[in-house]
Amino acid sequence: MGRILKLLLILIVLGFIGLVGFAYLADLTPERQLITEPATLDVD
Repeated sequence: MGRILKLLLILIVLGFIGLVGFAYLADLTPERQLITEPATLDVD
């Protein structure tokens, strides 16, 4: 039982380190592009 808990703890720590590393190193910025559409206003 102790081995399973130790393995689980190691997997949790490695997963957390991987998540933090991915958050810092990954480039997740979206691509931006300008979209313009003409608008007609009915002002009377």
